[in-house]
Amino acid sequence: MTIALTPGSNPALVLNADYRPLSYYPLSLWSWQDTIKAVFLDRVNIVSEYDAAVHSPNFAMRLPSVVSLKTFVKPVRTPAFTRFNVFLRDRFQCQYCGCHDDLTFDHLIPRSRGGQTTWENVTTACSPCNLRKGGKTPAQAAMWPDLTPYRPSVTDLHNNGRLFPPNYLHQSWLDYLYWDTELDP
Repeated sequence: MTIALTPGSNPALVLNADYRPLSYYPLSLWSWQDTIKAVFLDRVNIVSEYDAAVHSPNFAMRLPSVVSLKTFVKPVRTPAFTRFNVFLRDRFQCQYCGCHDDLTFDHLIPRSRGGQTTWENVTTACSPCNLRKGGKTPAQAAMWPDLTPYRPSVTDLHNNGRLFPPNYLHQSWLDYLYWDTELDP
C-alpha cells in the first residue's frame, strides 16, 4: 500500500520491555521516522505493523505500529514536581470552581506568607479563582479546594492519565492500553 507519509502520521506506540506503555499521559508515541531508526539500531522489537510501508530503491518495510524496547527502562518511583504533573493530579480542572480553562497553580498558603512550592501546598486553579484568592489563605478567602493537595504516586498519575485518552488510538494499540473507549470504524 502506498500512503503519503507526513511527519505526524503513523506514530508507533512504545512499550517497555515488559509490554507496558512507558507513559499514558502523554501517551508514549514515537514518530514513524524515530521508530524506523530504532528498528535499524536494534533497540526495539516490532510487535505490530501498519499496512503502510516505506520504500527505498532496493528495500521496503511496513511501518511499525507497536514496538517494545529490548532493554527494560526502570520506571521512576516518584513523579517530578512539575506544573503539568500538578494539573494531571488535579485532572486538569480548577479545584475551586471546576472549570478547565486558563489553568494556573495556586499556593494554598501563599508564598508571601511563607508557603512552599510543594505537592501538599499547590493546587490547580483557573486564573479568575487564583486572582480572587490572591495572597489570602483558604480560610481568609473562604475558598477551599475540592481535592486536598497531596504528593501523587506514579500510579495516581497513570490512572488520571487514563481519563484523557488521545484523539487517535490505532486498533493495534488496544491490547496494551486500558481506556474505556470505542474506536471509530
